[in-house]
Amino acid sequence: MPRAFRVEVWVATLIAICAPAWAQEAAVWPDNYVSRLQALALVQTLNAQVLASRSATLTLEAWCRDHQLANPPVIVAERMKGAAKAPTAEQRQRLQVPAEAEVRYRRVRLRCGERVLAEADNWYVPGVLTAEMNRVLDTTDAPFGKVVQPLGPYRQTIEVRVLWSPLPEGWERAAAAPKKDGGSLPIPEALFEHRAVLYTREHKAFSEVDEVYERQLLAFPPPR
Repeated sequence: MPRAFRVEVWVATLIAICAPAWAQEAAVWPDNYVSRLQALALVQTLNAQVLASRSATLTLEAWCRDHQLANPPVIVAERMKGAAKAPTAEQRQRLQVPAEAEVRYRRVRLRCGERVLAEADNWYVPGVLTAEMNRVLDTTDAPFGKVVQPLGPYRQTIEVRVLWSPLPEGWERAAAAPKKDGGSLPIPEALFEHRAVLYTREHKAFSEVDEVYERQLLAFPPPR
């Protein structure tokens, strides 16, 4: 085999191996006024969709599908190992459980394909769930929101934090509008954060979540 041909084969193989990782960074948003407005609108749209939804998992799955972030567009909860976080007295009060009642903790990365769309801390009351639900949560990467769907859950948001704004404060005034037009838009890791309590259809609190939504949510080409 000629040496030049061997090099071409090696390069093609390397590209094939690295393609999934490169694809995650392929969407580059230009750093200009229009792109910043588009990013702001998209982040606010997703923020509103999560606030209006009964399940953050299903909302993220729809976002992944609509923006073609992965194929298939399925959310997986990658469990993160580490020390458990005991619920605070305030959390127990919101979950309506006494100090001696068991509250379990689960920390996950919510992935769609190879993209991490959010990280979440979850404190939940296993006594409200079925034995099968608890088994699945303990032994698999199934998202919490999907596992508890038979409970008919709904969310009550207790805190929203905007962690990134593409436009500076006072952007609507011409003097404060961003002037840069060139290069790529720097998007930080965290976009916004929600804290919410989940209830069953019978209005029984059973979980508190702290979710941080991340920049891979914008890992697609900006609108044209």
